[in-house]
Amino acid sequence: MKSELSTPGVGSRKKRGEGHTRREEILLAAKKLFLREGYEATTIRRIADVVGVSAPALYLYFKDKEAIMLALCDETFGILVERMGKIEKTGLPPIERLRQCGEAYVRFALDNPQEYWLTFLSGNTPKKVKDKGHKPEAIDPNEPGSAGATAFAKLMGMFRDIENAGMPLYFPVDTAAELVWMSLHGLVAALITSPEFPWTKRDALISGMIDMAVRGVVRLP
Repeated sequence: MKSELSTPGVGSRKKRGEGHTRREEILLAAKKLFLREGYEATTIRRIADVVGVSAPALYLYFKDKEAIMLALCDETFGILVERMGKIEKTGLPPIERLRQCGEAYVRFALDNPQEYWLTFLSGNTPKKVKDKGHKPEAIDPNEPGSAGATAFAKLMGMFRDIENAGMPLYFPVDTAAELVWMSLHGLVAALITSPEFPWTKRDALISGMIDMAVRGVVRLP
């Protein structure tokens, strides 16, 4: 079992400037352990053993297990932020950018079900994220745990652009953003947690849910 989580050479001493490699090794080992053995059951010592370092050495990179979970959440959200940024640069009308953003979100989740489950469905959201919420007054992109708030801020920005384009919303911007996210999250959760259920065609479910969500919050012309 342990051999499945090990990485060749991870216990070797890193050269100067290669600390980022060790950090990625720690995150990869922790993610696999969280998924296989559970977040609560996984200890810092267990992660260190898999990586091939001592617990004190691991603390040079992460102060505790929650800091590791924060970094894993940021990795997941970071990919979403990058994809949303690319959609923002397309120059498409704001309503079409919203639709494309919704599809990118669902496709990412279905392509990375383990990462999505760990971030959104495992019930192990770091306390720092819970306390700060998804729409803080100020976002420091360099602060651990900020990527989720950055993604949500981009989503709210799309709704502001929709309003500015002359399409009123049925709800305030933040509520509209939450409703769309919850709709897509529900679809993703069903598909990930019940993959053997005889759902209808996935593409139809994705496009249909996006259409329902958008029409439910935007007064389309």
